[in-house]
Amino acid sequence: MGTVHAEIELINGADMAKARCFEIGEEEIRRIKVTVLVDTGSYELCINENIQSYLNLPLIEKRTVQLADGRWLRCGVVGPIEVRFANRSAICGAYLLPGDCEPLLGVVPMESMDVLVDPGRQELIVNPDYPDFAYGRI
Repeated sequence: MGTVHAEIELINGADMAKARCFEIGEEEIRRIKVTVLVDTGSYELCINENIQSYLNLPLIEKRTVQLADGRWLRCGVVGPIEVRFANRSAICGAYLLPGDCEPLLGVVPMESMDVLVDPGRQELIVNPDYPDFAYGRI
């Protein structure tokens, strides 16, 4: 299977909360559409510093993570961030990659949104068993 990319929308979660409380207008919510590498080998959402700056996401903490090539990296975790794809959404934190690194969509937000990689079409899709809502177990 080759690489799979998808267009998702990323939204500042704090802005969403303020809009729900009528502290800011809907038009003031910071959001951006980006193309991400759908990475089933990664657990989390990873964004770059340019996206973080545009959305003005605050640093929550620093963590040490291992990259796919085996190197270790100390990076920030920012959020909250809302991820949207098709008729699905998830709220999560995001690991902060340096500069303009390619953003990654890992399996935790994918599971939360109940989306799958279709290997035949090489694309991200909503779960065909539950096309109208995200199935989840708690």
